[in-house]
Amino acid sequence: MHIFFKRQSACIPWNKGQLIGQKPPLKLKEIWAIRFHLHQEGRLRDLALFNLAIDSKLRACDLVKVRVLDVHEGTEVKRRAIVLQQKTKRPVKFEITRHTREAILSWIDASKLTQLHYLFPSRQDYSLHLSTRQYARTVKSWVKMIGVDHAVYGTHSLQRTKASLIYKQTKNLRTVQLLLGHSKLESTVRYLGIDVDDALEVAEQIDI
Repeated sequence: MHIFFKRQSACIPWNKGQLIGQKPPLKLKEIWAIRFHLHQEGRLRDLALFNLAIDSKLRACDLVKVRVLDVHEGTEVKRRAIVLQQKTKRPVKFEITRHTREAILSWIDASKLTQLHYLFPSRQDYSLHLSTRQYARTVKSWVKMIGVDHAVYGTHSLQRTKASLIYKQTKNLRTVQLLLGHSKLESTVRYLGIDVDDALEVAEQIDI
């Protein structure tokens, strides 16, 4: 009679040692601290990437695939752009603020990019775009640079930052929903992490 023992797997969980859950958005002071350091160090690509990540509110997979022609026309950077989202297959329109336009234009001029190039090409091959893995590493380096715990933040933090700031200032869920391209309001509520305390804060401002 033979007895067989099932060998336990020695695989290490992919998320061991990592913080799991929704990444928090950046605070306003952290945004300006990162911008200051990138500007001071002359990191044109990173400054353009950071600013566009904040303005566009795009997922990492969509942000890295943005081409020059998506945001640039003639000799100027567009004030508004449209990108087709990979996950939802829905177009999303976003604003490009002055700081971002200036950063993008400086990067395009310095790197000699053409309209058909990816805005953030791979350093090894300009016909390829920056990978999401490399983008994630870059985000970690930005956060670490200003002395914030880089384990807490990620690419999703940049995606959520402006939407969270807009909601805090306006409390207008419908506006944020449209900006993010969500088909359901429930998705926006989950995305922003809105809870009962947020709802009560709004209610307390109305004195009948």
